[in-house]
Amino acid sequence: MNPAGIGQGDTIEQAWDRAFYADDISIFGGIVALNREVDLATAQKMHKIFLEIIIAPSFTDDAYAELAKKKNLRLLTLPFTNDIPQAVELTSILGGTVMQHRDLLEEKRENYEVVSQAQPTEAQLATLEFAQTVVKHVKSNAIVVATDNQTLGIGAGQPNRIDSVKLAVDHASTKDGFDKAVLASDAYFPMDDSVQYAADHGIKAIVEPGGSIKDQASIDKANELGIVLVFSGNRHFKH
Repeated sequence: MNPAGIGQGDTIEQAWDRAFYADDISIFGGIVALNREVDLATAQKMHKIFLEIIIAPSFTDDAYAELAKKKNLRLLTLPFTNDIPQAVELTSILGGTVMQHRDLLEEKRENYEVVSQAQPTEAQLATLEFAQTVVKHVKSNAIVVATDNQTLGIGAGQPNRIDSVKLAVDHASTKDGFDKAVLASDAYFPMDDSVQYAADHGIKAIVEPGGSIKDQASIDKANELGIVLVFSGNRHFKH
C-alpha cells in the first residue's frame, strides 16, 4: 500500500485539506489515516467523497454521527503513539513468513550533508526533512515531491528510479506551490538522469541518501544546473 497524499497542519482539518489536494483522484475509494481526533468540520469534508475506511485515534460525537450516515464506511479508532513496541514487520510468502526490522530511522536535517555548491534555505531544509520522512513509507523505487508540509507528487513501486521521478514530478508540476517544491528519494541515484529530469522541470532542491559509486556524477550535475543536493545518509528502501 502506498500513500496518495500526505499533509501536515496546525489543525487536523488543515492537514486533511493538504493531503486531499495532493491527489484528489486517487483518494476515491481509499483509506484515510489521521493522527489527531476527527472534528465535525473535517468529517463533513470527508463525507463528500467515497471512502472505504477512516482511521483515527478518536472522533468527536458530532463527527462520528456525520460519518455514520455513510453506508459501508468503516471507522477504526487506533492509538497513534510511539510507545507501542513494534520493532519488526512480518510478510507472508509461499510456505512461510519473512521477518525484518522496521525502518525506525528518524530524519533530522542537522545530520544532512550539503554536497552541492548551492546552499539550501532553512525553508528548503525543513521541506526536505518532511519529504524524506514521507518517502520511507512509500514502496521502492520511491520518490516524493513536496512543499509546505504537503506532498504534491509521489512516484512509487517503479522498477527503476527515473520512472518514479517522472511520475512524481509530472504530477506535482500541475499543482500550486510547485515553484517551491523539493524532491526526496528513498535510495541513491545510480545515475545523474534523475537530477537532470528534476531540475529541468523546476525542482530546486533534492535529498537522497548518497552511497552510489556514481555519487559524484549526481553532484556534478547538480552543480552544473545550480540546484541544491543534500545527502541524508539514511536509506529507506521498502518492499
